Amino acid sequence: MALKEQQKAPDFELESTSGKNFKLSEKAGEPIILFFYPKNFTKVCTAEVCEFRDAFSEFRDLNVKVVGVSQDTISSHQKFKKENKLPFELLSDPKGKVAKLYKATIPVIGMNRRITYLLDKDLRIKAVYENMFTADQHVKQMIEKL
Repeated sequence: MALKEQQKAPDFELESTSGKNFKLSEKAGEPIILFFYPKNFTKVCTAEVCEFRDAFSEFRDLNVKVVGVSQDTISSHQKFKKENKLPFELLSDPKGKVAKLYKATIPVIGMNRRITYLLDKDLRIKAVYENMFTADQHVKQMIEKL
């Protein structure tokens, strides 16, 4: 079960492909799409990040930051980002601690679930979409909410 709408998003700090750590509380003042996905270089995850890439200009025009989170390493993220020409940051959550905070892990297995949160400028959850098996609906649902 995902976190609830209107709830304050839990703060966290993770290593980012930008070369700097990403600290959520420092991003207040701008809406953020935070999407969790299972694994770099897998078919559905690649399709999902490419959906966000293809819609990136829409999000940018609305001043919405897009950030992806998985348990992959920064070096894997860098290769994945380059290969797919991703214009947004990917965050490394190697032990899945942030995914657990956001109820974005599969129990027992510990792998990330495919779940997307839209946070407002005050870092409150405005929308949540979860679907483990499709990539295309995450972007569509976030655009509709915006």
